[in-house]
Amino acid sequence: MAVSADATRLILDAQTGDPAAISRLLAVCQADARRYARRHCHASDVDDAVQESLLTISRKVKGLKAAAAFSSWLFVVIKRECRRLERMMFKHEPLEDEVLEQQLAARSDDALRVDLANALESLPAHYLEVILLRDFEELTIAEIAERLNEQTGAVKSRLHRARELVREYLTDADPV
Repeated sequence: MAVSADATRLILDAQTGDPAAISRLLAVCQADARRYARRHCHASDVDDAVQESLLTISRKVKGLKAAAAFSSWLFVVIKRECRRLERMMFKHEPLEDEVLEQQLAARSDDALRVDLANALESLPAHYLEVILLRDFEELTIAEIAERLNEQTGAVKSRLHRARELVREYLTDADPV
């Protein structure tokens, strides 16, 4: 919305709290607000962003320092609302890995060592072997495959499954 003399008068009247001036101001700037929101919001959020932004404008127009700054302020309010709606859209529950990390961090080092030892002892021999070679002897997958006379794909698969079993054991263990 270009701030003409008429627009400046409308903004100044709205700043005095005149309900009719506020309504007219919102009606005048709605098209610009919608156009700007289409560029900065997801399509499903445009209407909500415009509505919330205009509501904010109507409540806070009295605090605007200069009528000439109205257009810039309107766009800042809309952009901020678009970002808020986007954050809400992508808000998520903690990921499984995050929950696991929190559970493990809550345990004492001694309890974690005991649980890890128990988890390793619970593994079948062929899983324990690859996990010890990789994680304790620090051999590469190729070196493990050579030592076990296995294909690298089979070693990777076995190692992955062994780690999954250890993870399941640790997440099912009671935190101390």
